[in-house]
Amino acid sequence: MTHRTATREEWLTARLDLLEGEKELTRQSDKLAQRRQALPWVRIDKQYRFETDDGSAALPDLFHGRSQLLVYHFMFGPDYTAGCPSCSAIADGFNGIVVHLANHDVAFTAVSQAPLAKLRAYKQRMGWSFPWTSSLGGEFNFDFSVSLTEEQQREGAQYNYRREAAWAQSGIGDSLTKRGEGPVAQIAAMTGTDVTRYTRERPGVSAFALEDGILYHTYSTYSRGLDGLWGMFQWLDRAPKGRNETGIWWRRHDEYNT
Repeated sequence: MTHRTATREEWLTARLDLLEGEKELTRQSDKLAQRRQALPWVRIDKQYRFETDDGSAALPDLFHGRSQLLVYHFMFGPDYTAGCPSCSAIADGFNGIVVHLANHDVAFTAVSQAPLAKLRAYKQRMGWSFPWTSSLGGEFNFDFSVSLTEEQQREGAQYNYRREAAWAQSGIGDSLTKRGEGPVAQIAAMTGTDVTRYTRERPGVSAFALEDGILYHTYSTYSRGLDGLWGMFQWLDRAPKGRNETGIWWRRHDEYNT
């Protein structure tokens, strides 16, 4: 890829023009954040149980005295031998934010279907300290559309607020699976599974509120709605060559040959 060069004055003119676009994007982002916070809350009466480092816990226990809870739905299924490398790249940024969120009345935890022992071992390998909870054996992941049964996968399930085609045509999304070929097959192998088992888990973020002892679901986002959480992509978007991608280039941080 070649790029034109310019004088400092020409660059400044182009930069100021771009700045107007960046400011408009920021204003639109602020408006979307306000609409997100204005969504109605949905009361949760169902009892969910989790296994945590502190023992068995209910969903309200994960708030740890805060009034808000953010959950990252981390793709780590019961059959995986390692966490999803894409989720792992996102999770590399979690350690630093937890203390700031906790001191702003927001609790945080990652939730996966893998047994707690697997999560602990992988967490130690990655050098992470953020809370990570197992939902194995419960309905939490299924109710929030981040885990599929075999039947749902075969027949087509709801993900990212739309119904997917049956497994013969689609797994985690038409744009990614390419019928089991390409990047999804590569990532599945990195988790020690095949495409079928790998794509029964999905990424996402959900938000909850606890008010007067009543639990509410306030927000969930999936798929490209998670783009802003990829810290490395936010930096790459500001690098001279941008994301400059040719397939799945990222690895777990302990797998690079550096």
